[in-house]
Amino acid sequence: MNAQNFLKAEEGIASNAWKVTTSPEGRPVTAPLHPYAEAISGAAIAWYPGLKFETEIAVRLGRDLPYRKGAPYSRAEILDAIATTYLGAELLVSAVKESGAVSFLLFLADRLGNSGYVLGPTISKSSIDTAASTPLKVTQGKRTIYDGLAKHPKGDVLTWLVDYANDPLRPEDSLNSGALVTTGTLSGAVELTEPGEIDIRFGGSARLTLSVV
Repeated sequence: MNAQNFLKAEEGIASNAWKVTTSPEGRPVTAPLHPYAEAISGAAIAWYPGLKFETEIAVRLGRDLPYRKGAPYSRAEILDAIATTYLGAELLVSAVKESGAVSFLLFLADRLGNSGYVLGPTISKSSIDTAASTPLKVTQGKRTIYDGLAKHPKGDVLTWLVDYANDPLRPEDSLNSGALVTTGTLSGAVELTEPGEIDIRFGGSARLTLSVV
């Protein structure tokens, strides 16, 4: 994560936007999202061979969540701290050919493979609890790349965020008010074999479009 900080400074990353997951041993970890774009102002992310795509739910914190020794945050407390909920899309391609297969720490230094993030429209906060029963369809041009119920790897989209909030090794300034945290894939990681426009429809009304160019 120190390597992440060096790269963040080198690239001038200013967005307070993060992804969260766990290591193979179960240690919570984060990485900055870059390049970061908001679909409302138009969003285009660079395509690379091997680029993968994930539909996700992102949350913006409405208050600080400092590490609390001896008093772990409950899921309900984390949920209460969320001010806004969004539909989002993450793009992934790692500088490490084998991604995390050779060394998870090297993959972590490479921002967990993040190569871009597009923040979409706000959605109901209740979507956090109902994601698993929400229809999700993703198309790229005429190709359907996901069509089914949204499915998070842990079942609950808040699992990794709750774990990270209760991690004694996280930085003191992490999870502060205004931070945006994306919570993990709802569609699996789908390889994009070519550039093109992506259209995401979540539930009956939420829609996000972006371009991979």
